[in-house]
Amino acid sequence: MEQNSQTHKDALWHQISEAYGRVVYTYTTHWKTVDRLVKRNRHLKYAQIILSAISTGGFIGSLITNEVILTCVGGIFSTVLLALNLYFKDFNANSEIAQHFATANALWTIREDYISLLTDMPILSEEDICEKREKLKRKTAEVYKTAPKTDFKDYKSAQNALKNEEEQFFSVEELNQMLPMHLRKDNKN
Repeated sequence: MEQNSQTHKDALWHQISEAYGRVVYTYTTHWKTVDRLVKRNRHLKYAQIILSAISTGGFIGSLITNEVILTCVGGIFSTVLLALNLYFKDFNANSEIAQHFATANALWTIREDYISLLTDMPILSEEDICEKREKLKRKTAEVYKTAPKTDFKDYKSAQNALKNEEEQFFSVEELNQMLPMHLRKDNKN
């Protein structure tokens, strides 16, 4: 009976660690989406400011110098600005950023709960593990119900960050350096 129990506990560990991995990927993907949207929004705002300044400068310059070319330049840049504004009129970056930010924050809590469950598994009964697993599955499903969509590009960016840049992880030495002096482990341990 003990062998079956340990086999089941090992299977639970694998299932829970895979669920943890999926949550980490989704969490990181939402942060990559936030980063992309913030950058896109910043570029859009800069473009609007620059186009507005050029078109306004062209019209003011044409009034002062009476040059037709400045009126044309102002008109062209004003038209480009109008096209840009029309194209992005329904793009509410701040709202979309806030949704991804909220999703990432909710997933952070779940991620930490999975780590705690994986840490506590050796001292928990199988029933307790199963109960905590089910609660985490429900919490995760609730977050996913309202989560905004991400795209393949953001997923690939998250994949690169996790696999190659180890973005969500620290080496033992890094963790030790972050701790206050009195909590650091000796290099001997």
